[in-house]
Amino acid sequence: MGVSRHFFAHNMMSIKINLPCHGGLGLKPQHYQNALDNADSGLWFEVHPENYMVDGGPRLAWLEAICQSHALSMHGVGLSLGGPDRPQSAHLARLKALVDRFQPAQVSEHVAWSRLGDVYFADLLPPPPTRATCTRLAAHISEVQDTLGRQILVENPSLYVPLNGDMAMVDLYVEAAKAAGAGLLFDINNIYVCARNVGGCAQDWLDAVPPDMVGEVHLAGFSPRTIGDEEILIDSHDAPISDDVWALYEAFIARAGARPTLIERDDNIPPFEELLTEVGRANTILQAPKKEAANG
Repeated sequence: MGVSRHFFAHNMMSIKINLPCHGGLGLKPQHYQNALDNADSGLWFEVHPENYMVDGGPRLAWLEAICQSHALSMHGVGLSLGGPDRPQSAHLARLKALVDRFQPAQVSEHVAWSRLGDVYFADLLPPPPTRATCTRLAAHISEVQDTLGRQILVENPSLYVPLNGDMAMVDLYVEAAKAAGAGLLFDINNIYVCARNVGGCAQDWLDAVPPDMVGEVHLAGFSPRTIGDEEILIDSHDAPISDDVWALYEAFIARAGARPTLIERDDNIPPFEELLTEVGRANTILQAPKKEAANG
């Protein structure tokens, strides 16, 4: 029998941070050797579990080796938690097998949908911000947690067009996690992209997200696209993190305290050392609250 939803809801406000409060990197095959050779014990790595749901081969061998010296987080992209259908049982079973094998420090997924029946979309689409969606999303998160026997984190979506509903997107994100007893993965780039694309203020997200529910932070770059006469920002993860996003991150860490922080880069992958420069910038910001406390 899985761990009950009641258990997670009862323990929801005490999010245990299992990853180092240090910068981490999305692990890419071209950087396997760099990761294995890196001696920084605080550096952690995140993978999309869908890339490792295989019975054997070099990817799993590399991951086994890297996990001997670095903490691991698994960040799913295929459960379609925000969709109308329950998580696909076969996919969830493969995820459980992988989680059981590697025992990652953290597991997370997106508040998004990518499946409608047997039709799959190569995107993470934001769900409509409604009470009905909130109830369904919480149930889907609970099912995943019951299957895995652990609490997960859920990530806020990016928006490219306004979505109508009877609640704000930030409230959908927080309330569904609370109802399921899950934690939050707070993507700072996503709130900046949302504010630029559909209006509103990124600071409103910083004010509305409870810091004690946040177990991980993501930082990434975006790409501007012109559609007709309008420029929108695409959450493309193919560029350096913008100064505006860094400023929002610094404001959040000043309020929340240090949190494990991932540098995401999924396209136009630069050399490993270039990504470590962004990890170093995050680490400098993460150290600021500790220094202020020591000086206070």
